[in-house]
Amino acid sequence: MTGPAATPPATPPATPPVVPISHSSRLRGSAPADAGQAAVELALVLPLVVVLLVALAQVGLVVRDQILVVHAAREAAREVAVRERGKGPPAVEVARRAAAAATGQTLSKDRLTIEVAERGGRVSVRAGYRAPVWLPIVKKFAADVPLVANVQARAEK
Repeated sequence: MTGPAATPPATPPATPPVVPISHSSRLRGSAPADAGQAAVELALVLPLVVVLLVALAQVGLVVRDQILVVHAAREAAREVAVRERGKGPPAVEVARRAAAAATGQTLSKDRLTIEVAERGGRVSVRAGYRAPVWLPIVKKFAADVPLVANVQARAEK
């Protein structure tokens, strides 16, 4: 019995030898086509990253101002709640002094408003503040940020 002729095993095609490219060959003028790609990408992305970081800083400043407004309202309500009725300066003046002392030099006094209402045995204080936008880029598109805090306290005397 004669069968098909045995075929010799296929040999893999010969691959050319791999020649490593040294860094010195790039310096001699044979740079690849994408040599400046990283620099161009950085130039395109860097302004966006800077704007985002600066906007994040502005948000942090507004959050800090909100915390200070709440603190000012609490201190104002406490001072009005513990003062003696009918003696000393009016309640709103006591509240303004307490709020100014609580925030120190951090909040601008001309941007801070304090309103006081006394009903029965309760004291209500509303503190408002216009947080300035410090970034020139954002200032063109956004006005000051209004911040408000309302606090109620029981009058002690």
